[in-house]
Amino acid sequence: MKFELPELPYAYDFLEPVIDEKTMEIHHSKHHATYVNNLNAALEKYPEIDFKCPGQLMRNINDIPADIKQAVINNGGGHVNHSLFWKSLTSPDTSKFEGDIKEKIDSDLGGYDKFVELFTAAATTRFGSGWAWLVINKDGKLEVVSTLNQDSPLMENKRPLLGLDVWEHAYYLNYQNRRPDYIKEFFRIINWDVVNDRLEHAKNCECSR
Repeated sequence: MKFELPELPYAYDFLEPVIDEKTMEIHHSKHHATYVNNLNAALEKYPEIDFKCPGQLMRNINDIPADIKQAVINNGGGHVNHSLFWKSLTSPDTSKFEGDIKEKIDSDLGGYDKFVELFTAAATTRFGSGWAWLVINKDGKLEVVSTLNQDSPLMENKRPLLGLDVWEHAYYLNYQNRRPDYIKEFFRIINWDVVNDRLEHAKNCECSR
């Protein structure tokens, strides 16, 4: 099957001033598009591989033939991670931290401030390129983790609820080398309604949300 670049649910300037219009345009139309194209190219060799969504590819990565496995990790992960990232964002200071995710963060992580502390540390200390994540682990508990490059938490049977891209292309035009400033501003644009929806539908969130 052929995967396609998803449309953004908002305009490129929707997240300003936290993420600028030019960064969003390049990030989505160039970087994400390249992951999709390269994923499709890698899979052309094995037309019998048939998963209904790229998330299922990542969750079953050990079933992928060895000669294309790393290409699928790099590009399938890039596709999955970015698709989730775009939907996680909303205009600055418009989404309220409430609902089931608030209760679960309170119970599993010790409250919002502790979540921010853990997530900031994961994003800041990820050396080089990668992601910070809020996930549900195999025990059904919330956990904050980071992954290298475009690795997906789905590869470790963890369900991503929220992710932050800390590759330089995600922030460099506006923040240059100031990754901590970018991370701090990220908390202003989290779409908690979407995170709540993923929490409610955690069993199939890798494909539908």
